Amino acid sequence: MSRVGKKLIDIPSDVTVTVDGNTVSVKGPKGELSKTLNDRMTYKQGENTLEVVRPTDEKEDRTEHGTTRALINNMVIGVSKGFEKSLELVGVGYRAQMQGENLVLNVGYSHPVEIKAEDGISFSVEKNTTVTVSGISKELVGAYASNIRAVRPPEPYKGKGIRYQGEYVRRKEGKTGK
Repeated sequence: MSRVGKKLIDIPSDVTVTVDGNTVSVKGPKGELSKTLNDRMTYKQGENTLEVVRPTDEKEDRTEHGTTRALINNMVIGVSKGFEKSLELVGVGYRAQMQGENLVLNVGYSHPVEIKAEDGISFSVEKNTTVTVSGISKELVGAYASNIRAVRPPEPYKGKGIRYQGEYVRRKEGKTGK
């Protein structure tokens, strides 16, 4: 049996969860999220908990059980606490700055790269070399952080580029002359 799927979802007091068929809506102090999930799963709502129950032990149901529970739990955490990902810019002259709601990156190209913020996503820049992406949707925060990193991924020879906070970049030895 799925260990993740069996766990109950704890719902904080300031968050409300509404289940309508296979659509789950979560409302909290930071915002509101709604997602249409697998229609085979059923939901048992308690006072401060929510349980995802699978109908059978078939392979399809087992694979969706833990995923469905994790998606709902991420929505609950997102509307109560929110999610954040930090990125570092490493390289001479590499810097980031805010221009209204948008993020502008100068990372060695002949032009600055502008990234527009979508609803529910916000950027913040500290020390010109650290960018923080925050929002209530874990999926959107991860996607935006990945898109920012893809502008200039870290290269293995000098280590220059945009990397996640704490990411280890394996360095290669350069050419050796005779």
